[in-house]
Order: sequence, then structure tokens, then C-alpha cells
Amino acid sequence: MTDYILIAISFLLSMACGYAFIPSIIRFCKKKGLYDLPNSRKVHKNAIPRLGGLSFLPSMLMASLIVMGIYSVQNGGNQIQMSLWSVGFFTSLALIYGVGIVDDLVGLGARTKFVAQIIAAAVMPLCGLYVNSLYGFLGIGDIPFVIGAPFTVFVIVFMCNAINLIDGIDGLSGGLSFIALAGFLVCFMREGLLFYGILIAGLMGVLIAFLYFNIFGRVEHDHKIFMGDSGSLTLGFILGFLAVKFTAINPCVMSYHPDALMLAYSFVVVPVFDVVRVSLVRIAHHRHIFQADKNHVHHKLMRTGCSQHQVLGVILAMAVAYIVLNVVLWQLVCSDMTAIVAIDVAAWMLFHYMLNRAIRSNGQPVFLENNAD
Repeated sequence: MTDYILIAISFLLSMACGYAFIPSIIRFCKKKGLYDLPNSRKVHKNAIPRLGGLSFLPSMLMASLIVMGIYSVQNGGNQIQMSLWSVGFFTSLALIYGVGIVDDLVGLGARTKFVAQIIAAAVMPLCGLYVNSLYGFLGIGDIPFVIGAPFTVFVIVFMCNAINLIDGIDGLSGGLSFIALAGFLVCFMREGLLFYGILIAGLMGVLIAFLYFNIFGRVEHDHKIFMGDSGSLTLGFILGFLAVKFTAINPCVMSYHPDALMLAYSFVVVPVFDVVRVSLVRIAHHRHIFQADKNHVHHKLMRTGCSQHQVLGVILAMAVAYIVLNVVLWQLVCSDMTAIVAIDVAAWMLFHYMLNRAIRSNGQPVFLENNAD
């Protein structure tokens, strides 16, 4: 049985688990009154169950364990070896997943969640996994542990919040995460790291099931659900870990590739750019950087008159376009990370310039306050 068949099995098993778990989660939310309620900042108009992310980790792990068992039997009982940082990853992931569930059930303060994210992220460099090179970005190559360790914590915590904050319309956070996971799956399989490929495929499978209920589910039929913090924080943490893992130079694990940082960055460029832009806009308008508002890219696209599904299509297409653009630039034009980021920023600014013009022509304000309708 080839590695790619094992990947497909992990994907299909996890997807089946998701389709089995999510209806039960919806019924549980309905029974306990666990809903995401509409308000002036949110785009949905009905109370929606919010625990869809509860299905992510169990589905991924069940599918992965079964597939790894098949692999072990197929190879005469040989076991897949786990590194120290893999153990640290699962420990931290359990913490993030648990914090997300508690927040969805009873609510947690932003400071509590932030501290938990820092603790979970700090486990990675303590286990020996940290960003040890910037691959020439801004002229920076290798970086020491004393700089790489806190930078690793920043990257993982930033990704947790980026995926959480962009989770504003049906399918957006899950769709962007699916695209990024697909990219990482190709990269890790290129390196022959089957263990990571199985886990990534497992998460992608349950995401397909979730997206079906999230995008196409009907409220009146009790088939619609949101992922909640248990889902968005879990996805963000996993993407942050995969980015660090793939870019950390370790010849004993995988060969050096000068495009590693470019690829990892390209997979998550849309949620990263959106959070940075929103933060800068809030600062420019003398607002607290963590004060929620309706100025994310999906909010702005909706003010042009687009439907939720149209906005979803535009942003997912943009995420794919950035990946294609950066790979083409790297291969054919300039293998310079700094130049590619500069081009991406320019493209992002041009897009928002055109978007702002469309918003104004539609008679809508470009910037909305926290409680604006």
C-alpha cells in the first residue's frame, strides 16, 4: 500500500467521523442552548450552534491512529517514530483545544486565552523546535535560539489569533485553513514525512465535513453549525506549528530547501495580511488593537454588495492566487523573499484601494465603528 493511499484513507476516515460527529454536536448544542448569538458586529441573523470545532481533534486522531496501525501491520510491526517536539505538539494542542472548548461552553477572558496560547506555543522551543533561519528575508539568515524561541512563540500565537479573527462568515476560516493544509501536505509528503502527511490529511477530512454543515446547512433543519474557538484556535495552532516545523532547518529530519519560508508564508498570507491591516487601521483610528469591529476583508467585501458565498469565493480565490503568484515569482523571476513579500504587500494595498472605491460608490463607509450596523 503506497503512502498516498494511506493519506487518502486518513482523509476519508476523518471525513466520515466528521459527518458522524457533527449532527450529534448540533443536537447537544440545541439541548444545552449553546449558540453563537447575532449582534451588530456579526453577519449572521440567527442563533447558530457554535461547537463544530469539537469534532476536529477526535476525528483527526482517530483516522490517524487507524492509518498508522495499518502502516505498522503492513511493515511487519515497524512503528512510526515520534520526536520530542511531536510529543510537545500534541501536549500543546490538547491545551489549546481544551481552552477553546471551555471558552465555547462557558466563556473565557481574552487574557486567559492569550496566556494559554503563549504557554502552548512556548512548549515548542523548549522541545527543541524553533525558527532558526529567515532564509535571507530582510538580509537575515540564521538566527540564534535566544531570538528564534520568542519569535516562534509569536508566530504560533499570531496564527491562532489570525485564524480566529478571520472566522467571520460561513466557510472562510475553514476554507483558508483547508488551502493552507493542502499546501503543507504537498510539502511534507515531498520530504517523505508520512507521519505529518497522515495527520494533515486527517484534519483536512473533518474540515470537509464541517464545511458542508457550515456552508450548506440550514438553520431550520438543525444542520448548520459554527466551529467556535475550539475549532479556530485548534486550526491556527496547527498551522503555526506546521509553518515552524517546515521552515526550521534540521538536516537530520529533512533536506534544506531555500523556498521553505516562502511556501509556508504563502499558504497563510491572506489571514496574516488581514490581521496586520486591521490592526494598523485600528491604531490609525485611535482604537484599541484588540477591539472588535467590522473592518476585516470579508466585512468590506460585503459592503460592496456581495453575498456571503461571493465573498467566500473571492477570498479563497485570492488565497490560491497568492500561492500561485509567489511560486511563479520564485521560480521564474526572483528567488528573493524580501522582494516577494514587497510585491504581495503592494498587491494587497492595491486590492484594498479598489475595494475602498467600490465601498464608497455603494454609499457605505470604509471604516465602521465597533457597534456600527
